[in-house]
Amino acid sequence: MSLSRHIDPDEVIQKSKDHPQTGHRLSHEGRAVHQSWSRDEDAAGVPKYRMPDVGIPSKAAYQLLHDETALDGNPLLNLASFVHTWMPDEATKLIMENINKNQVDLDEYPAATMIHNRCVSMGEFIPLYISHRWNLIDHQIIIPHPQSHQRPVASLWKAPTASTNAIGTSTAGSSEAIMLAGLALKKRWQNARRAADKPSSNPNIVFGSNAQVALEKFARYFDVECRLVPVKASNNYVMDPKDALAFIDENTIGVMVILGSTYTGHFENVKEMSELRALRFFSHAASGGFIAPFAYPSLQWSFDVPRVVSINTSGHKFGLVYAGIGWVIWRDEQYLSKDLVFELRE
Repeated sequence: MSLSRHIDPDEVIQKSKDHPQTGHRLSHEGRAVHQSWSRDEDAAGVPKYRMPDVGIPSKAAYQLLHDETALDGNPLLNLASFVHTWMPDEATKLIMENINKNQVDLDEYPAATMIHNRCVSMGEFIPLYISHRWNLIDHQIIIPHPQSHQRPVASLWKAPTASTNAIGTSTAGSSEAIMLAGLALKKRWQNARRAADKPSSNPNIVFGSNAQVALEKFARYFDVECRLVPVKASNNYVMDPKDALAFIDENTIGVMVILGSTYTGHFENVKEMSELRALRFFSHAASGGFIAPFAYPSLQWSFDVPRVVSINTSGHKFGLVYAGIGWVIWRDEQYLSKDLVFELRE
């Protein structure tokens, strides 16, 4: 359990330092981090909110931060966020071997980019394709970077018959994936409105009030009206597609349908929502993207629903990797605006 909110650890520590029985007082300048006393020669204290006048030994710095982070909750006991908390020792070894690389420097570290490309096609550290599991079979995965190339994906499940070019990328968790998918919906809606000589200044997006806060952040950050559909007990506290209809109009850029509610884990009905309204849909599958394909293989929620244009998932939920990694895939290049793709040229 984390430290109780009504307790100020700084105040408790300072009182213990200033107690008359200690026979001494430490510096009054600022409120220091609690000290390291693992060994006398490593004992040190530093101010929290300014640079210290002199440095301290690395052992002391480690102990200070080690002790402070010990106040955090135990990730193994956190049942609220579905975050994966264990990987094999070899994974930790790989992380440490590459931790000093600036992986976004594609020219200097091309191997990381090549691995990334395979992950978009295959899923992270599992021997099954994300795009296969999301019914993008007989499609091609395109990665948005200068060395991108098309790769046919072997057929495993049913898929749309028309040939398309899927495109995707890794993200820093599902939050970034939501932002990118939402922006793609917004830009496509704006372009269509402008082409029809219609106003494009008041977009809105629809999703259930059970949505994780990242969906609301997208709307606020990128000037999109957020229309929350109330949830009810009779529908397991997830969005009822029929209730969502009242919130949709010509300015709706799309509907975000949640596959794995943060309330209960229930799936919203993607197929029914698609049948009720001719709109584009984003399947927010942060927790369900690596569950539904295996536990419910016949469930229609992914690219086998024609109006689903993008899907995201969190690798650090049920993708068996540490936080934070996410993935987002669009069913075809046409659903990702060129404005959102950067190409580095030599």
